[in-house]
Amino acid sequence: MKIILTIIGLINAIYMLIDGVYVMINGKYIGPEKPGPWSNIFSKLNIDVFKLGPMFIFFGLLWFLFIYALQTSQNWTYWYGVVLSIATLWYLPVGTLISVGVIVLLIIYKNKFGL
Repeated sequence: MKIILTIIGLINAIYMLIDGVYVMINGKYIGPEKPGPWSNIFSKLNIDVFKLGPMFIFFGLLWFLFIYALQTSQNWTYWYGVVLSIATLWYLPVGTLISVGVIVLLIIYKNKFGL
């Protein structure tokens, strides 16, 4: 369980961090010219999605913190992972799938966290 959570957490962390830096440097995200479905949420709120690089970097770092907590068996890992995953559900489609996967794994293995 720890290995799976680490791998999918790292995928999210690395991609969000790199995408955030990339958009800040290049003015576009990695991949197609139009960002993924997540951008529709922000566009409807009149937020320029190409100015969200710092937010992506921040979320990437938060996911790295989750990996740290998981690997060092911090007592706050479970709740931190649940809250972070809920906070990342907007990142359609891949981030949403990863977040749902993390939530499901955390709930299934809740007893491993001493809860």
